Amino acid sequence: MSDAKPVLSLTVQYASAAETLPTRPQWRRWIKAALQRDVSMTLRIVDEAEGRELNKAYRGRDYATNVLTFVYDDTEPLSGDVVICAPVVESEAEGRDLEAHYAHMAIHAALHLQGYDHEEDADAVKMEALESALMVRLRYPDPYMEV
Repeated sequence: MSDAKPVLSLTVQYASAAETLPTRPQWRRWIKAALQRDVSMTLRIVDEAEGRELNKAYRGRDYATNVLTFVYDDTEPLSGDVVICAPVVESEAEGRDLEAHYAHMAIHAALHLQGYDHEEDADAVKMEALESALMVRLRYPDPYMEV
């Protein structure tokens, strides 16, 4: 078994007018923390109109959501796109630290890309526990603790 850390190839696209967005190095740090394998990812930060359009087109849901994940190739390296909707993330932060919430969304998206989901209760427990551990390791609060 190799001790090599997973490799991340990351492209970040800013397509949002949000005033407070994480930097590329921040996204990279957060996503790398969640990697269990090599990943080639494009991360696109969007506003509500594009987020809503993509969610409707690909999930049949007529509203913007915080994170959309698209896996294109499940071989090595894993290849996919992640879309994060800045206005949704900002509204979800609800008085909590916005940077910490963006970190959580980056980790959440990276885990989705690697096959984690939260459709079933047991899967949600596993994914949330991993998210919590990664956030604490990065020195952010556990996102699932009551505020």
